[in-house]
Amino acid sequence: MTAAPAITLPQWAQVLDTEGCRPRGRLTPQAALGPRTWFRVGGPAELLFQPASAEDLALALRHLPLEVPVMPLGACSNVIVRDGGIDGLVIRLARGFSAIARDGDGLVAGAACLDMTVAEHAAEAGLSGLEFLAGIPGSIGGAVAMNAGAYGSDMAAVLDWVEVVTRDGRLLRLPAASLDFGYRHATLPPQSVVVRARLNGMPAPAAIIRQRIDEIRAAREAAQPVRARTGGSTFRNPAPDESQRKAWELIDAAGCRGLRVGGAQISEKHCNFMLNTGDATASDLEGLGDTVIRRVHDHTAVTLRWEIRRIGRPATHSMGESA
Repeated sequence: MTAAPAITLPQWAQVLDTEGCRPRGRLTPQAALGPRTWFRVGGPAELLFQPASAEDLALALRHLPLEVPVMPLGACSNVIVRDGGIDGLVIRLARGFSAIARDGDGLVAGAACLDMTVAEHAAEAGLSGLEFLAGIPGSIGGAVAMNAGAYGSDMAAVLDWVEVVTRDGRLLRLPAASLDFGYRHATLPPQSVVVRARLNGMPAPAAIIRQRIDEIRAAREAAQPVRARTGGSTFRNPAPDESQRKAWELIDAAGCRGLRVGGAQISEKHCNFMLNTGDATASDLEGLGDTVIRRVHDHTAVTLRWEIRRIGRPATHSMGESA
């Protein structure tokens, strides 16, 4: 594959300054990503951009050469950033994308809003149907992009529309019907960035909504290693025609509960969760996952598919090379 073009903060800033359109957001070269991920592993971003607003993001992307790769990251709850880091421009949304407002029988939420926070706002507004978000780690932008779901619902069931900034710097509003939702999948324009979404709700007593949220939080606490360095469900559940058993059941049956590779371990509490026990690398985690896939296939003939995204380059590559 052709190596991605080198991009440096001074070069891009010079172009933007010359054209009088330098973005207001923060640009950071060689920004550490590991501390920002739930696994606490991974190499740096070649250039990290934290835009101030959707308009600021659109301005920046309009002036970024199209051959430069763009990687949006949300709360980093379901990603493994490989040890070599990520080439090109990494976009991380922050405070300018965290507003939540009631809109009729729904909420309009910025992409940086945590799913749990949106669930709590829905309860305060007396809107039911969004309680399932209390059981999903991560942010609304990522939830839309992967059609996140739990506890009987998913984003496809509640999304009205989503606003994205495209790779060429256009701000678009897309109806939910255009996203071709599937299991843990939504079709968005390539390299686009989700910036805002409207979620439908139904009026209901706040006390009943809050009771359901409390039940979901308690169930998640009891069943999952929520206080560990983890990344949510590691593998997708197989389709019904592949297996009637869930991913964790297949992993358990293959004898992988507690399995270790370096500092990475399959959780004893819920074996569809991987843990960083303290000194894991991204390579340890990915190697552990690949080992589980191999063992499950050998034992059951079912091939598990990653739900966690694995992005960036292994540590053996130098900056600018493709993964």
